[in-house]
Amino acid sequence: MKTLHPPGWAPAKGYANGIAARGTHIFVGGQIGWNAQQVFESDDFIAQTAQTLKNIVAVLAEAGADPQHMVRMTWYILDREEYNARLKELGAVYRDVIGKNYPAMSCVQVAGLMEARAKVEIEVTAVLPD
Repeated sequence: MKTLHPPGWAPAKGYANGIAARGTHIFVGGQIGWNAQQVFESDDFIAQTAQTLKNIVAVLAEAGADPQHMVRMTWYILDREEYNARLKELGAVYRDVIGKNYPAMSCVQVAGLMEARAKVEIEVTAVLPD
């Protein structure tokens, strides 16, 4: 895998501008902040994000991959202002679950998610090298 960062660009903080990779592609469908039994244990944004990230790690493990293999991550959040206000907490939870693995990322505020209690949904694409 190679991080793509054009010369002269300001450093990307907490994400990559692009990733080039070869191997088996793994597509993780949108994960939300409920547990393996599809039960929400919290309505807190940070707690749900932590569970969402743990769910992603579990799905990646099924393919023999881990967070270092992620090349793309798309976040769907309900509240941009809460996201920005809680970035320090969010960063700590991210690093605790995902480590210092920063794929190409997008984050989009949406009007709602399919599960009414969900505060965040995240999709991931990973590439397991040949």
